[in-house]
Amino acid sequence: MKKISIVTGTRAEYGLLKPVIEKVNHAGTMELQLVVTGMHLSPEFGLTYREIEQDGYPISAKIEMLLSSDTGVGVTKSMGVALLGFADYFERNRPDIVVILGDRYEALMAATAAMMARIPIAHIHGGETTEGAVDEAIRHSITKMSHLHFTAAEAYRNRVIQLGEQPQNVYHVGALGVENVRSVSLLDRKTLEDAIQFTFRSPAVMVTYHPVTLENKTAGEQFENLLHVIDRHKELQIIFTKANADPDGRVVNRMIDDYVEKNHTRCAAFTSLGQLRYLSALQFCDAVAGNSSSGIIEVPSFGIPTVDIGDRQRGRVSAESVIHCRNEEADIERALAQALSSEFRSQIRDMKNPYEGSHTSQRIVEVIEEALNRGIELKKKFYDWN
Repeated sequence: MKKISIVTGTRAEYGLLKPVIEKVNHAGTMELQLVVTGMHLSPEFGLTYREIEQDGYPISAKIEMLLSSDTGVGVTKSMGVALLGFADYFERNRPDIVVILGDRYEALMAATAAMMARIPIAHIHGGETTEGAVDEAIRHSITKMSHLHFTAAEAYRNRVIQLGEQPQNVYHVGALGVENVRSVSLLDRKTLEDAIQFTFRSPAVMVTYHPVTLENKTAGEQFENLLHVIDRHKELQIIFTKANADPDGRVVNRMIDDYVEKNHTRCAAFTSLGQLRYLSALQFCDAVAGNSSSGIIEVPSFGIPTVDIGDRQRGRVSAESVIHCRNEEADIERALAQALSSEFRSQIRDMKNPYEGSHTSQRIVEVIEEALNRGIELKKKFYDWN
């Protein structure tokens, strides 16, 4: 039995990894080691490890790391705590491979500890660019520590190879989030409304806004611009999903709470909707606004527009439904008006999501199993692009 350690630190990441976790958990040739850390263990962020337990997956370890601070210093200290925890875990359990998705600092610490423990790493969602966030540097760093790579678009596969990874170890499989949209049985309107105590009326907009982590304390000012635009449109119903545990994330979340308290008849806020309720809610929204990667990757599969604000996601491959705009009020106003117009919705009716794949999770698990059976060489030879 090959031991497959899968690391998850956030609600969104767990939702994406769920089909991979499911297939590993039920494979007769693999033993699932599910490692939970980060926001999953924080009361402030909803103690979302409970959702994992409710789904019936055994948690091998809970690695505490979050300190009660969202400053750069606080996050750095949290990373140090995480590194110590992952070092101890890998020493005790010795998995055959560690599976990591994305680009958060929890993932970087897991990758660093695995590399020093001489354990191979499989990385999902490498090669992407997000020029406004520290995620960019973290993502590429994890790529250089990893041995198997699963990218969400062909352009990203090429970029991972450009970073010196051997082409035969880089697989374009599409995005797990898009597979989830196609495969999850979504809730009907009444069931969802009863579950979240919110009644959908058109026009409805889902808002998710995270700090732009390569900028210094701009989160409050930038998010306020979005709130001003929303406030001018009393006809809009707004569902806020709160920011992650990033520097200044608490600033955004306090602003959300204050705004919802004053506008509770048409607004609601959620620390964590969970994958099923989040995807189900998108069915009944007319647009999505903010700067979340979900607006770029999953939302186009619902055929609704995304207003992508600012630089946080700049550089990602985008569908025709994604409207990019600056952080200024006037730009957000114009982009939101375009997104809600019948003309624009008509234009994007037949578009294709560039993140579509085929049997994404199955392909990831098959490649990992095949690689473990033949053996993974830890010493990597740099591949020169030219």
